[in-house]
Amino acid sequence: MTQLNSHQKPRRGRLFPELTISPEEQAKRQAELEAFQQRGRVIFEKLRPQLIEKHYNWFMYIEPDSGDYFIAPDSMVAVQQALEKYPQRRFATFRLNETGVCGRI
Repeated sequence: MTQLNSHQKPRRGRLFPELTISPEEQAKRQAELEAFQQRGRVIFEKLRPQLIEKHYNWFMYIEPDSGDYFIAPDSMVAVQQALEKYPQRRFATFRLNETGVCGRI
């Protein structure tokens, strides 16, 4: 049977404590993400009535800074189109339906 050394303390905590993000930084990142998504939502709401009839349930990737959007029936095809034009950008993702939601929770 193995005995524990009484001088060793059990290790607890994160694997990489230097990567811990403060609550303030987390709140800032969350606010930035919500603002980014809202800019994409504005563009989506403008385009949805025109596109929903012919492209119902297709995926839509929007680059909010330029206003460009990419649609395809398959998510991977749409994101590939978007990344070809803007390889270093982030995209707001929507689905061309009544809510714009891509999946279920």
